[in-house]
Amino acid sequence: MKKHIKTTAFLTAALVSGALASGSALAMEHGNKVGVWGDDQSVSEGTVTAKKVVAEENGWLVVHRTDEAMKPGPVVAYAPLKKGKNMDVAAILTEEVASGDKLMLMIHNEEGGSKTGIFEYTLGAKEDGPIRKDGKLVMTVITAK
Repeated sequence: MKKHIKTTAFLTAALVSGALASGSALAMEHGNKVGVWGDDQSVSEGTVTAKKVVAEENGWLVVHRTDEAMKPGPVVAYAPLKKGKNMDVAAILTEEVASGDKLMLMIHNEEGGSKTGIFEYTLGAKEDGPIRKDGKLVMTVITAK
């Protein structure tokens, strides 16, 4: 009887442990889904900040102007990203942004340029260009305050 109880207890512990481990793996996978998260914010200090960016590789958080058409316009800021989760990524504005302007925070790659670690993208270029996931740009839109 004691052997049966020990075996049952061991199997129960193994099943619970396995369920917890797979639940943790799912939570980690879901929590590290590629994307950009940001809120409407003041730009009076000359920066735009993404709360969280998860990238599949080293690259760039790029801030584009946009409008009601939701197409990426000129770049107004950028900041480097490391592969994985990046928190509170601040990009320094390179030109004036007014309260009410719509800004597109987007992930760009670090490919095709002539220098690693130097942001080389210009609108429409392939160097350090935007990444796509399932055919869609990886981005979010915020409003400057």
